[in-house]
Amino acid sequence: MGEKTADRRTRKTRKAIFDAFAELLSEKELEKITVKELIDKADVSRVTFYNHYLDIYDLHDKFEESTMLEIASLVLELDTLSYKDFFTRLIGYVSENRSAFRMIFSPHSTNKMRFRLEDILEGLLLQLYLEVNEDAVQTEEIGYMIYYRAQGMISVIQKWVREEFRTTEENIIRLMTVLDGRTEEYFTSWMNKRK
Repeated sequence: MGEKTADRRTRKTRKAIFDAFAELLSEKELEKITVKELIDKADVSRVTFYNHYLDIYDLHDKFEESTMLEIASLVLELDTLSYKDFFTRLIGYVSENRSAFRMIFSPHSTNKMRFRLEDILEGLLLQLYLEVNEDAVQTEEIGYMIYYRAQGMISVIQKWVREEFRTTEENIIRLMTVLDGRTEEYFTSWMNKRK
């Protein structure tokens, strides 16, 4: 039982540090964040911080890696879902991790996480397209269509985050389902006419 309690405490401490870090990074550039202000915001000791991280840059790298692994795992689960279920899970995840997404889309962000998010979504969309269209060969047009769809999804999420989640999850899910569905329908129709 002591080990489970320690694990729970460690997860809680890391979450407090990550949330405080995400909040600070949404307000200022990485280089301007100090360990002192971070530990004050997270309400942890300096020793606790250094037990987990070497410095702010190490925290940033670990935060980025952890967030991207979670997103990649989520995206892998999504490839068997309908569009509505896909967007429901994706938007639910964004909503549950608001601090992380505020950081990802912050003007103070390094944009590395956004670029990785783009790559993950593009990879999934391409894989899904090629699975559904078994005779399709990856072409330049398909690459642009996939890029367009991924950027559209990310732009809607970014707008939602930057507007402090003002629109309801249900409205964002409906909007993304309709927009992306119509984009795919149009592109599929256009590709079929070219054959």
